[in-house]
Amino acid sequence: MPKINGNEIRPGNVLEHNGGLWAAVKVDHVKPGKGGAFAQVELRNLRNGSKLNERFRSADKVERVRLEQKDQQFLYESDGMLVFMDAETYEQIELPADLLGERRPFLQDGMTILVEFYESEALNATLPQKVTCKIVETEPVVKGQTAANSFKPALLDNGVKVMVPPFIGQDEMIVVNTETMEYSERA
Repeated sequence: MPKINGNEIRPGNVLEHNGGLWAAVKVDHVKPGKGGAFAQVELRNLRNGSKLNERFRSADKVERVRLEQKDQQFLYESDGMLVFMDAETYEQIELPADLLGERRPFLQDGMTILVEFYESEALNATLPQKVTCKIVETEPVVKGQTAANSFKPALLDNGVKVMVPPFIGQDEMIVVNTETMEYSERA
C-alpha cells in the first residue's frame, strides 16, 4: 500500500490509521505562528461510523488505502440486512440496512448499486443518483397555476414525501435525486 505524507491527505481519501480504516471527511491545513505546519483531519471510521480528529505533520507517514468498487444487484432485505448479488460471479453479500440511512426507501428490487470493498470486506454502498418513483397522493392539478414558482407536497410509492411542481398529478412517474431527496424531472 502506498504511504503518503500527512500534508497530502485530501477529503475522500481512505487511510489505515490506529488499526482501522478511516475516511478523511474534512482537512484543514494549519500554519501556526510558532512551530511547524500540520493538517487537522476529521476522520470517520468506515466500519463503525465513529469520528476522530487527528493532527498529521508533513513528516508523518500514513497508509493510503484504495477501495475496489463493484456493481451489485439488490435482491431482498432480511432481519435488517440488505442482500446484494454480484452480477458476474453470482456471489451474495449482506450489508446493514442502516448504512443507506434516510435514502433506504429509494432502494428498489433488482436495482444495481455501487458497493466499495476493502480486500473482500464490503464497507460502503452508493445508490444511483436518480431514481424513478410513482406519485401515490398529491393535490389535483389546478389550471393556470403553472406560472407561479410554487411547489406542493406529494407522497411517493415508497412512503417518502417530496415537493413537486403544481403541474404534476397523481399516478405520474417522476425522477427523484437521491442525494438531495428532491424532485428532478418527469419520467
